[in-house]
Amino acid sequence: MIRRCAVLLAALLLGLTATGQAHATGYRYWSFWDHAGGRWTYATQGPATARPSDGDVQGFRFSVSEDSGDASKPRGTTSFSAICARTPAKEGTKRVALVLDFGTAADAPSGETPPAGRTACARIPADATTADALAAVAKPLRYDTNALLCAIAGYPRTGCGEQVASGAKPTATGKKPQQATKSGSGPSVGLFAGAGAVALLGAAAVWQARRRRHG
Repeated sequence: MIRRCAVLLAALLLGLTATGQAHATGYRYWSFWDHAGGRWTYATQGPATARPSDGDVQGFRFSVSEDSGDASKPRGTTSFSAICARTPAKEGTKRVALVLDFGTAADAPSGETPPAGRTACARIPADATTADALAAVAKPLRYDTNALLCAIAGYPRTGCGEQVASGAKPTATGKKPQQATKSGSGPSVGLFAGAGAVALLGAAAVWQARRRRHG
């Protein structure tokens, strides 16, 4: 009986692991990055509130990710001098180098093909935001009712931060990427159910052992 319980316990744990992997979810969206010190860092503000300085390099990457911890970084040139070589400084304005990475075919919504990545140098008023920089060089932009950036240069045509299950098509949940960690960070119902089953198997094994010892 104990050996049988052990086998069942191992099978259950393997099943729970497989179930957790099968139901992994992510969100398809444009992530926002700052480049400094030779590396990309996930932005702590949205493009509508971030106010870059003259000479800054910022990037956007379209991809599917669970949260900021596994988000894909922008690819391509990150040199301000190279991106803004043909945009001279002008009093009362600032220049912001933007790296726009439209992602891979694997991350693209059904029926769409990601455009080639590109860079752009936006010359904008000194107090302007990153959203203003995008509007200057990468229209048309598309936002949802909660000001989440949905499309850059018209890509993608539809959708905005939709939830995507691993190996499945996206669901039209409308859930925002920045909410992914909050709503998806807790243990799943399946995990609690599995823990209960493990406890029951363990109790059965103990009961059987005591029965044999006192029988």
